[in-house]
Amino acid sequence: MIRKERKKGPVWVHFKTVVESNNSHPPVQCKYCYKNYQRAVPERMQAHLDKCPKAPSNAKSQPKQQLINNFNGGHMSEDQDANTILSSQHFIQRPQSPFESQDSEEMNMQIEYSDQLESPRNLHHLGYCYQYGIGIEKNEIRAFQLYKEAAEKGHINSKYDLGRCYQHGIGIEKNEIKAFELYKEVAQNGHITSIYELGECYQYGMGTGKNEIKAFGFYKEAAEKGHITSIYKLGECYKYGIGTVINKIKAFEFYKEAAQKGHITSIFKLGYCYNHGTGTEIDKIKAFDSYKEAAEKGHITSIHKLGECYQYGIGTEINEIKAFDSYIKAANKGHTISLYEIGECYQYGIGTEKDNNKAFELYKEAAEKGLTISLYELGECYQYGIAMEQGLK
Repeated sequence: MIRKERKKGPVWVHFKTVVESNNSHPPVQCKYCYKNYQRAVPERMQAHLDKCPKAPSNAKSQPKQQLINNFNGGHMSEDQDANTILSSQHFIQRPQSPFESQDSEEMNMQIEYSDQLESPRNLHHLGYCYQYGIGIEKNEIRAFQLYKEAAEKGHINSKYDLGRCYQHGIGIEKNEIKAFELYKEVAQNGHITSIYELGECYQYGMGTGKNEIKAFGFYKEAAEKGHITSIYKLGECYKYGIGTVINKIKAFEFYKEAAQKGHITSIFKLGYCYNHGTGTEIDKIKAFDSYKEAAEKGHITSIHKLGECYQYGIGTEINEIKAFDSYIKAANKGHTISLYEIGECYQYGIGTEKDNNKAFELYKEAAEKGLTISLYELGECYQYGIAMEQGLK
């Protein structure tokens, strides 16, 4: 009879395999204190972790009652913080046999998987931990495997996450067709985010034929169920005529609704609408306030727009120093146009001292990132000898 290979427990993630082999008990090394064991024995490994002064608390075993409380009496919901699952280490402690030596490190702990802890919900939580490196070393391949295992047991959220893995190539080769099929399957079970994802697939032709009318329909369905990003997407559809006729008043209304629910890009879009009179009356003060709110929440383009407001007095008093600072912040976050704006600030002394060399370097950097207007400014620099020493190098 062929003996079925036993699964490796989570204790193995805290050890490095010194020599890869088919041996189920290979030589291992503790990741924290580098102690070597010539023969890997899970019970001995866990006993070592319990005594290792450098091992983190989540590597150490817990009393059986605490584990039971965590998984039986905790009433854990599917969207609860995944750290709760990981902190239990997926172990239960088996009572020691009277025949086992009390002083033996190898026999001190008898650890094994609990069948209950391998429920689809808990497999999903562990997959989430592996995907994002929460309390454990990040391993996207393992995350995919756990999502797949839970999905095969009917877990809806795992099917959705499996779709995300296929769409973005997380732990598996990218396959947009499989992603679309999984989104479609779970959307039919009422999974709201998957309804939104179907809208994305149809809008951009991911895993299926492009169909903007269907995209609009799915965004609308998800929005009616309270999905905030779908409310924003409806605003986009009405603004640009995606799957529906252009209606800028409706676009503004959906941006406003999503913004009130905390959607950051929608707050920025409100600023744009107030600034340009899109679907509403022009109100520069409200435009400035919206840009400022979104900028404070980290929206990069809004940080840049805040710089423009300060530079040109849009909805606020002109403050060139604040304008310069805003452009610096946006550029540091990767905003290319802000690089060009900083170049202008240095060239003309806006909010900072004039420095033609810095201006030239910034125009050059922005041009290398594909900003056409910076190519023009570089030409001006060469033509009129601005920072020529830098340009001729």
